[in-house]
Amino acid sequence: MHSLDLTRRQFFGTSGLQIGGLAMALLAGNRANGAAPKAVAPVHPPLPGFPHHAPKAKAVIYLHLNGGPSQLDTWDHKPKLIDQFDKDLPESVRKGQRITTMTSGQSRLPVAPSMFKFSQHGKCGMWASELLPHTAKWVDEIALVKSVHTNAINHDPACTFVMTGSEVPGKPSIGSWLSYGLGSASNDLPAFVVFTPYWSSGAAAQALFSRMWASGFLPGKYSGVALRSVGDPVLYVQNPDGVSEASRRAMLDTLGALNKKSFDKYGDPETLTRTSAYEMAFRMQTSVPDLTDLSKEPAKTLEMYGPDVKKPGSFAASALLARRLVERGVRAVQILHRGWDQHGNLPGEIRSQCKDTDQPTAALLADLKQKGLLDSTLVVCGGEFGRTVYSQGGLSKTNYGRDHHPRNFCMWLAGGGIKGGQVYGETDDFSYNVTEKPAHVNDINATVLHLMGIDHAKFTYKFQGLDQRLTGVEEQHVIKDLIA
Repeated sequence: MHSLDLTRRQFFGTSGLQIGGLAMALLAGNRANGAAPKAVAPVHPPLPGFPHHAPKAKAVIYLHLNGGPSQLDTWDHKPKLIDQFDKDLPESVRKGQRITTMTSGQSRLPVAPSMFKFSQHGKCGMWASELLPHTAKWVDEIALVKSVHTNAINHDPACTFVMTGSEVPGKPSIGSWLSYGLGSASNDLPAFVVFTPYWSSGAAAQALFSRMWASGFLPGKYSGVALRSVGDPVLYVQNPDGVSEASRRAMLDTLGALNKKSFDKYGDPETLTRTSAYEMAFRMQTSVPDLTDLSKEPAKTLEMYGPDVKKPGSFAASALLARRLVERGVRAVQILHRGWDQHGNLPGEIRSQCKDTDQPTAALLADLKQKGLLDSTLVVCGGEFGRTVYSQGGLSKTNYGRDHHPRNFCMWLAGGGIKGGQVYGETDDFSYNVTEKPAHVNDINATVLHLMGIDHAKFTYKFQGLDQRLTGVEEQHVIKDLIA
């Protein structure tokens, strides 16, 4: 009876070779009998009844600029601020609104106009900073939303909010919601993949918590899978030395049977999640090395992404891999680029950040377009909030810093169903308050879901007695003006 109490590790340690031999015999028998391979069931099927309506996009690539990029130095052109240099921010503009403790103790809030030149681009004439020369060439494909606003004023709750629709940790990320509702076309890769590339500014960056791509109260199999830039892209994805593919397959089949018995007895859904994870890891042993091998990419494509594309862990490499992922049927890809929290030395640091991201972002749009994927792939780009018009700390013509500003910031969308070449919303002359067409963070989320074929109001999951939604309990709206 003692043998019945063996742990799974002990069982596989003593019987793995025998199981492998049995698997080889079965495989040989199939070949000898000419057995036809069974049809493979979808690994990531959609929920019944999904999508709710015909989708305009099949996949999402979300470029998150973590730290809060300055809208004043990138997209929100405010030429009248030149005359306001080093003057106090008018109280009629601030209107008593809260500011962070990092600047609330300053004796004054001096206005800091952007030192960067802006010019108009494309047929639409959209204004863009000199920091974004490559992305500016694509403004006719871009819908720029200047009036995004959020509830949170500090990084962690703001990032949690923009990624999960709530400041409260424990909710699923947008990628998890999409993979849960829509599944994906890939059987060999996760439905939701995440990259956290390095940044070049040298500045300290905010911590990134895994809840930004976690599944929260959804089953664990809908969490994003983070691909690493050093060593194996996924830890332990390769078999140990001496373990064959057939032996691993037989082990997983037996382990699956044991997990099935456990699930039948206890009903814990995470037991099935564990089995799904093992199976996906087995398939990824082949699919991930193929995904990350860029040697077959045309030289022109690599050149388009810039010199950093061959550096593992760069934003450029992550952007190219994002295209390769959606090309293979992955539903959601998230790239989180850190280092945009520029309280001081903003001009120097933002140059480095834009050098990391500008050319690869434009290349991603161009690459998707030439592959025929841009019409079916929604690209979203933005941070968790904006920056203040007044300087934090010292101010000069060539150096300044900016504090957090949740009242308005810029995001843009392109591709899958987006009407490009337009600016939605407007801000005052100080880029401090929204004056036209406010867009809440969850309005952006509702719009993303709509473009993917999902009615955000009907997309719920029962948890803690509530019908939980990505877009929360307050009324949110799809921004229809953005949709082609």
